[in-house]
Amino acid sequence: MAVGRWGRRGRTALAVFAVATTAVLVGGTAVADPGAAPPTGPPVAPTDKPAIRNVVWLSDRRVALWVDSPAMGTRIQVQLLLARDWNVKPDARFPVLMMLDGLRATEDQSGWTKDAGAQDFYADKNITVVLPVGGAASFYADWKKPDSGKNYRWETFLTKELPPLLDKDWRTTNVRGLTGVSMGGSAAMMLAGRNPGFARYAASFSGLLTLTTLGMPQAIAYAMREAGGYNADAMFGPPTDGEWAAHDPYELAEKLKGLSVYVSSGSGLAGVYDIPSGIPGVSTNWQGMALEVLSRFTTQQFVAKLNKLSIPVQVNYRPSGTHSWPYWDFEMRQAWPQAASALGVEAAKPDCASAGAILPVSLAKTWLGECLTGEYALAGGVAQDFRSGRVLWSAGSGAHAVGGMIGGAYEGAAGPAGALGFPTSDETPISGGVQQGFQHGTIVFHDGKAEIHAT
Repeated sequence: MAVGRWGRRGRTALAVFAVATTAVLVGGTAVADPGAAPPTGPPVAPTDKPAIRNVVWLSDRRVALWVDSPAMGTRIQVQLLLARDWNVKPDARFPVLMMLDGLRATEDQSGWTKDAGAQDFYADKNITVVLPVGGAASFYADWKKPDSGKNYRWETFLTKELPPLLDKDWRTTNVRGLTGVSMGGSAAMMLAGRNPGFARYAASFSGLLTLTTLGMPQAIAYAMREAGGYNADAMFGPPTDGEWAAHDPYELAEKLKGLSVYVSSGSGLAGVYDIPSGIPGVSTNWQGMALEVLSRFTTQQFVAKLNKLSIPVQVNYRPSGTHSWPYWDFEMRQAWPQAASALGVEAAKPDCASAGAILPVSLAKTWLGECLTGEYALAGGVAQDFRSGRVLWSAGSGAHAVGGMIGGAYEGAAGPAGALGFPTSDETPISGGVQQGFQHGTIVFHDGKAEIHAT
């Protein structure tokens, strides 16, 4: 096993809407490759205002945004997993869980969706998940100076530039949580401590939670070089620079009073998700073993500091497990009840069932998965949301399922309230793709694009 990464109003009705991306067909439904290509545009100047410049609907409740960051002087991708009741309650706002990646974060999508099951897990949760994309070796901090072609000012972007945009256009609230793995776990505690009132919940899975103990700056500097040639001096300066302590979760521990805090780490010994090496307790993931031992050591120091300060913390020290995504996926699920309580939402979805004209469609289209909501009224019809799509019904169109990339394009064009109206057919195959008919047009998925043709 490879080591893990050290790791609506927002809608526009268009006559023709095209999304350039790679996609595959799953269960007859066009599903986008979520590593959507970034839009081109002029450089972002420090005097510009933060703004959402491009929106790509990857499914009916997964969206990629490109956001102008004056602090970083570039456009940053952020993906959203929209709350369960996004469609049911179109005037409601939802709490936020910001999920941070590891040291080897990539530029196409977050490890939480690439290497863990965040999209499926949070589909029935009534929060909006915010997934910053990129930031390799950044610790999601404001760096002292640019390095390796990056002008990292992540703390400013995540806590100052991005939230007002999401509040304005994507129905979020100031009830926020922070969760991260490895580097992202360090950052979750750092951002919470350095920005009082920003978050109500902070969770670290295998984070490095002391940055200034003997040898830690050097270990971090080594890992950053290995992750892409990044220079730790450009981040916080030499190990003697006060910026290391200013960003150290251990040193910031007192600032976490009043927060709901969750931390976890494995022992480094081979666990259920590791490939045994033939030596008892030792896996083939040598680097992952070493990193998890370091995480356990720093997490124990951090927890001891919280205990000394009488700050409650939920701790999960697993008896085995290396520094890798399967364990972080496990922790995401373990931590959810505490996160739900802190964010003020129910931990389990309400019971639901299908009936009437929607029932036979839900049974026939097995790719839809389980229902997430009951039926709800729309102007001219009804709908019901499922784990992988929606079923919509009107008297003039009947009941039809919409999902995947076509579902995303439909949602991005305001769904049944937009120019297309209700679906009038299921997806049907065409040469090189699929299409679906609507009352006032067609959505065609072909050559990696979902195109809306409104009549």
